[in-house]
Amino acid sequence: VQLQASGGGLVQAGGSLTLSCRASRTIFSSDPMGWYRQTPGNSREFVARRRSGRDPDYADSVRGRFTISRDNAKNTVTLEMNSLKAEDTAVYYCYTKISGYNYWGQGTQVTVSS
Repeated sequence: VQLQASGGGLVQAGGSLTLSCRASRTIFSSDPMGWYRQTPGNSREFVARRRSGRDPDYADSVRGRFTISRDNAKNTVTLEMNSLKAEDTAVYYCYTKISGYNYWGQGTQVTVSS
């Protein structure tokens, strides 16, 4: 499966951005879709995920500011990011996990200026 992310960019602190990710084929609703992010010199860190029948999961650092949604009919996952902070600056990767294997999108840069 291929994942295509879009929506990154440059925004001022306090602003908003929305990231979208589309899968190239059907992802079962029971398989998670979500987002990680990575800054230079650091490992990828979990941001949010959505699985059918469960409440969305968020990292503590983004809970209350970010909202993840998923459209299973369109095989898309969206991350609405509000009240952005400089520390949210990173490359954001969408992902899904199928049969224990992680699939990653190409990454989209989010830069928040302070």
